Amino acid sequence: MRFLRRSLIGLFLLVVTLALGLWAIETVRGAVVARMNEEPRSFPRRERVFAVNVTTVTPETIAPELVTYGEVRSATTLDLRVPVGGTVLWTDPALTEGGTVTAGQPLLRLDTATAQAARDRIAADVQDAEGEVRDAERGVELSADELAQAEGQVELRQGALTRATDLAARGVGTQSVVEEAQLALSNAQSAVLTRRQDQAQAKARLDQARTALARVRIDLAEADRTLADTTVTAVFDGVLTNVLTAQGARLNANEAIATLIDPARLEVAFRVSTAQYARLLQGAAAITGLPVTVNIDVEGLDLTARGRVTRVAGAVGEGQTGRQLFAALDDAPGLRPGDFVTVRVQESSLDDVARLPATAVAADDTVLVVATGDRLESRPVTVMRRQGDDVLIAAADLAGQSVVSARTPLLGAGIGVRPIGPPDATSTDTPDTAENVALDDARRARLKAFVTDSGMPDDAKARILAQLDADQVPAATVARIESRMGG
Repeated sequence: MRFLRRSLIGLFLLVVTLALGLWAIETVRGAVVARMNEEPRSFPRRERVFAVNVTTVTPETIAPELVTYGEVRSATTLDLRVPVGGTVLWTDPALTEGGTVTAGQPLLRLDTATAQAARDRIAADVQDAEGEVRDAERGVELSADELAQAEGQVELRQGALTRATDLAARGVGTQSVVEEAQLALSNAQSAVLTRRQDQAQAKARLDQARTALARVRIDLAEADRTLADTTVTAVFDGVLTNVLTAQGARLNANEAIATLIDPARLEVAFRVSTAQYARLLQGAAAITGLPVTVNIDVEGLDLTARGRVTRVAGAVGEGQTGRQLFAALDDAPGLRPGDFVTVRVQESSLDDVARLPATAVAADDTVLVVATGDRLESRPVTVMRRQGDDVLIAAADLAGQSVVSARTPLLGAGIGVRPIGPPDATSTDTPDTAENVALDDARRARLKAFVTDSGMPDDAKARILAQLDADQVPAATVARIESRMGG
């Protein structure tokens, strides 16, 4: 009985457990079904409006700048070479890297012993040739006298023949006398011919002597030039570079010793693409004469020079593209040949164009315009030029409209926006105070000390110090110097 009772209790508990489990499952299933069958709750939707920076399209006339890079060169450069070989006996102290020389200044002198000896030998040959000419001239004079004497003998023999013929005709003379007179006249005429040949030979000898004298005089002039070439002089005022010799060195003929450049006549060589060159041709009557601006950043300070395009390279060059242009610089303080500079070429002005940030124009040359109701519209534009971070577009169709300055993937046609215009152009600072600042004595002294101790060129240093001595100093200059100072 005990066993049966325990069995029944266990069976009862199992049934109760199963019933509770089924009830729980049914309860959960009913809750899930009821949840799924309920109508979803709806919340009021609100359109998202983006705040965007806008720029007003204002048509104006703008002269775009073509920006490229080039190398500064000297328009007047000369390789100094020794025409003759020899040992260097003397050099000028200015014959060093960066030495300044003037036109006609002796720079180097070679050993002149060999050249002087050769010149003396040729001078002696000139004296011999001059003596030969004088001897030949005397021979010509003597041959002329002998010819005159022979011609006189012919006249005498002719007279004797005439008298003998008259006497024979009157029966006084004999025929033998006439024949002897004729024979004598023939001998005298033969003597005249001989003297004429002697005179011709004397004149030929004189011509040969004069020709030989001219040759040795040419040799003497060449020897003088060789002797003068032992001294190398500066052809024009300039600065020496690439100096390759020193006192005591042995030089060969035509060996380079230095390069002389004129730092006052600088030019910049730069290359533009074919498309840029075509635009320059379309906008101007000629490439030559276009203004250019050259600048280089030296320790945070800009060295700037201006000039004009003077010529275009005659050929593209093997392995090159585009066109190479050359511009003469008017005044380039601080620049030196070999400097790598930024070149800005002033193009012809464009009418009815507007300047926009480059981020305002998409890759498909469209912009987003804020239309009625502050909604965006996509408009195509014609990009005229790209100027660094800006672009120039044709503004005839968009004049006065607001364009999104910076496009993002979230912006597109039909999107509602809240335009944020550019900051007010009016400011409490006047243009002078915005571009120039007044310095106190301590700040001015600190800036001048930094510039004085810097390694910038002397002319650039003098220009910056002159700016710092003024009452109003350009703010950009002060900012660059302090950025280099670290404060």
